[in-house]
Amino acid sequence: MTDTIAPGTIAQTLDRAARYSPFLDWAIAREPATADGMAAALRDPLAAAAAGLEDRPTAERLRLERRRLALIVAIGDLSGAYGLERVVGTLTRFADRALDAAIRAAIAERTPDVEPHGFAAIALGKQGSRELNYSSDIDPIFLYDPATLPRRAKEGVEEAAVRIGKRVVELLQARDGNGYVLRIDLRLRPSPEVTPLALPVDAAIGYYESQALPWERAAFIRARAAAGDIALGERFLEAIRPFVWRRALDFGAIAEIRGITRRIRDHHAQGQRLAPGYDLKRGRGGIREIEFYAQAHQLIHGGRDADLRAPATMDALAALAAAGWIAPRDATALADAYRLLRTIEHRVQMIDDRQTHALPVGDALDRVARLHGLDDGGALLALLRPRVERAGAIYDAIEPQEDRGMPDDSGRLAERLAEAGFDDGEHCARHVTTWRSGSYPALRSAPAQAALEAVLPGLMAALGKAGDPQAAVNRLDRLLARLPSAINFFRLLEAQPPLARLLAEVLAHAPTLAEQLGRRVELLDGLIDASALEQVGEVGALVAEMRSGDGGEYERLLDHVRRVVNEKRFALGVQIVAGASDPLDVSAGYSRVAEAAVEVLAEATVRDFARRHGHVPDSELVVLALGRLGGGALTHASDLDLVYLFTGDHAAESDGEKPLGAVHYYNRLAQRLTAALSVPTASGPLYPVDTRLRPSGAQGPLVVSLDGFRRYQEESAWTWEHMALTRARPVFGSATARTAVAGAIDVVLAGRRPKRDIVGDARRMREEMRAHKPPKGPLDAKLAEGGLVDLEFAVHVAQLTRRAGFTPRLERAIEELGLSPGTLVAAHDFLTRLLVTLRLVALGGELPPEATRALVARALGLPDWPSVLAGFDAHRQQVAAAWRGVSG
Repeated sequence: MTDTIAPGTIAQTLDRAARYSPFLDWAIAREPATADGMAAALRDPLAAAAAGLEDRPTAERLRLERRRLALIVAIGDLSGAYGLERVVGTLTRFADRALDAAIRAAIAERTPDVEPHGFAAIALGKQGSRELNYSSDIDPIFLYDPATLPRRAKEGVEEAAVRIGKRVVELLQARDGNGYVLRIDLRLRPSPEVTPLALPVDAAIGYYESQALPWERAAFIRARAAAGDIALGERFLEAIRPFVWRRALDFGAIAEIRGITRRIRDHHAQGQRLAPGYDLKRGRGGIREIEFYAQAHQLIHGGRDADLRAPATMDALAALAAAGWIAPRDATALADAYRLLRTIEHRVQMIDDRQTHALPVGDALDRVARLHGLDDGGALLALLRPRVERAGAIYDAIEPQEDRGMPDDSGRLAERLAEAGFDDGEHCARHVTTWRSGSYPALRSAPAQAALEAVLPGLMAALGKAGDPQAAVNRLDRLLARLPSAINFFRLLEAQPPLARLLAEVLAHAPTLAEQLGRRVELLDGLIDASALEQVGEVGALVAEMRSGDGGEYERLLDHVRRVVNEKRFALGVQIVAGASDPLDVSAGYSRVAEAAVEVLAEATVRDFARRHGHVPDSELVVLALGRLGGGALTHASDLDLVYLFTGDHAAESDGEKPLGAVHYYNRLAQRLTAALSVPTASGPLYPVDTRLRPSGAQGPLVVSLDGFRRYQEESAWTWEHMALTRARPVFGSATARTAVAGAIDVVLAGRRPKRDIVGDARRMREEMRAHKPPKGPLDAKLAEGGLVDLEFAVHVAQLTRRAGFTPRLERAIEELGLSPGTLVAAHDFLTRLLVTLRLVALGGELPPEATRALVARALGLPDWPSVLAGFDAHRQQVAAAWRGVSG
C-alpha cells in the first residue's frame, strides 16, 4: 500500500464515496478544502486534520479534527492507499490524542496552571490493541492517584476525580452541530453498576489481584496506558501483570471464553449465518471469534512466553504460529478472514457513521458492496463466505469434544474401569467414589466436582493404558489428597489429552516425580510446551532464563529460580519416562540446570550482601564444583558438592556501611549463598548442598582464601582430597578468578603435593566405605562391587599416580589414560544410565516393579529386562577387574 495515488483515482474514490455513503457525502460537503487537498492529506492525515485549528476551544477543535480525519481515512481506505493496519492505527492515534487532550482540558478548567498529573486512562478493547474501528466507541478505565490528583480547595479527591471523568466524557461524546469526537463506554471498569466512573489506582489493583473474573483477564491482554498520566497507568498495568499473565495455566479462563462465545451465538442467533443481516462481529466465524481464538491461546501460553503478548489480533496470530502453538495455515486463514471482515465492517460503518456490525439487507447491502467496489450484495457474500466458514471451523475446533461419562453406579463403574485396563476395577472404583464424595479438600466444591467429571473419562482411559494402572491410580489418589485446589489441574488435563497420557506414565512408573508433582502440581504446566521433552539449553541460556525473574527483588529471584529449576528437573525426569532422551543427556541437563542456578544465585547473593557490607577491594568469591556436579553428571536426587574460595588479601576489609574483615565477610556471604541454594521457599526446595570437601572438612572454615586453599592442597591434603580435586571446576567467579583457581588445582594435581601412598590410601578408603556404606539394593549401580564408585576410584588413582588424564569428565579421563577405553567407557555409560533411571523409578536401589522394567530396558537401549541384568553383571565384572588392576 502507498499513500501516494493519482489525482484521478482520488476523484473517482470521492465520487464513489459520495454516491454510496450519505455520511461521506455530508463530510465532503462540509470539508471541501480537505477534499480538494486530499493528495497531501493522505501523506499525514493527523496533521492535515489538525491544520489551522490550534486556537479553537478543545471541544470544537476535536470535533472538527475528527470529521476531517474520518473523510481522509475513508478515502485512503477506499482508494487502496491505506491497508487495514494504517486505517486502524491512524484512528487509534487520534483517539489517544483526543482522550489525552480531553483529560488535560478537564483538569485545566478546574485547576488552571496545575500540571495534569494523577489521572490516567487505560485503553481496553480495540483502542488498547491499536485496532479501532471506523466508527468505534472506546472502552477506557479511568484511574486516579489520590496523592497527586489536582483538586479545588475543600474538594474531596473522589469527588474531583469523578467530575474530571464526567467532563472528559462530555468533551468527547456530546453531540453538537459539528458532530461528536468519540463514544465512550465505561462499563469495563470493576463492578460498573456500583463503582464511581473513576477509581483510585490502589483499589483497582486490589480488585484485579483478588476479585476479577476470567473474562477480565482476556480484556487486559489488550490494555495499555493511553492518555493522561502515563506513568500512573503503567504502574497500574505492571502491578496487575501477574493477574493477566499467569505462569500457572488457567484453563478455567479458556472455558469462560468459550462460554462467552456460546452465549453470544445464542443471543445473536439471527446474525450467525452468513446472509443479509449477518453480524460481522458476533456471527459464527466472525471478528470476535477470531479475536477470542487468539486470546485463548495467549492466556494459555503467554504467562511463560512474553513474545506471545501481542495486543493486536493479527500480530498475536503470527506470534502464536511462529512459536508453534497454532498451525501456520490456520493463522494465515484467520488473519486473511480478519482483515476482510474488519474492512467490510468499516464499509458498513462508513454508510451513516454508525457503530453497527451487521450486514444490511436489501438495497442497503448492494450499497455497501458498491462502496467496496463490487457489483452487488451477492458478490460481497461470495467474497466473505469461504473466509467466514474457514474461521468458524477453526474456532469450533477449540471446543472440547463430548465424551462418554463415567457411571455413578459402583458396579457398572468397576466394570467400565476393568474394561479400561485396571486389573482390580473394584479397588479403582473405590478411589473414584472417594473423589466424587468430596472427601478431599480440593474436591469439595461444586466447580471442582464439575471439573472432575469433565476430565474423568479421558483421565481414567489414560491411566488404564499406563504401564501399571493400579500404581498410577493409587499415586493419583495421594496427589489429590494433598492438593489445596484441583480445578485447574483437571481443566488442564481436559484441555490437553496428550498430557493426561504422559501424566499416567509418570504416575505409573516414577514415584520420585509423582511425589514432586504432589507438592507442586503446577509443574505439569511446563509439559504443555513441546520443548519440555527436548534437551535443556546451555548454561548461558539457562542463566538468562533464571535472571529474568529478578525484578530487583532478592526474594522474588529465589522463588523464580526455584520455579525454573524444579520445572526443568521435572521435565528432564519425564523425558526418561517418556523415552524421549538418553539418560546420559538428561544427566548432563541436570548439571547444566544446577550450574546455572549456582551462577544466578551467587551473583544475586553477592549483590544483595554488598548493599550493607560493600565489597572487599581486589577480592571476590569463587565457587568450586566437585563430585557429580564437577563431572557434569548429576541425577535427579544429587546434592551439590561445593567449595567456597575467595581471592585477594585475607586481611583486607569490606568498604560498605557495615564493614567486615575479609574472612568474616566471605564466611557470612557463603552461608547466605548456601541458604539461597538449599532453603525451601514458597516455590519449593532447590538442592541439598554439601561443603565437607573443603580444606579440613567440616572442622575447617566454610570459606578459605585462594592462597590458603593452595597451601593446604600442596602441604596438608590427604589422598581422598586430591582424588576429589580431580573432578573440581570453578562454576562461579570472574574469568580471571576462575583461571587462577584452575591454575592452582593444575599445579597440585601435576605433583606439587605431599607424597602419599596413593594406592594404599585409596584401597583402605574403599574398604572403609564398603563397610559403612554397603549397597542399598541388588541394583545399586553406585555402591555395588564393580559399580561407579569402584570405577571412580580406579580412574582417580590412575590420574594421581600417572599425573595425567586430568579432566572432570570421568569418561574422558578413561580415554586419556588409556584404561581399556572401549570397555570401561561402555561400563561407565551403562552404569550411569542405570543410576539416573533408577533414581526416578526404583527408590533405594531395589528392583523396579515388574511393569516398569521394560521402561528401564528401553532407557538403557536394551531389548528386555534379562538383558539389563546380564549387562549389569558383565559391566561390573569389567569395572571390578580394572579396580583390582589399579589397586593391586
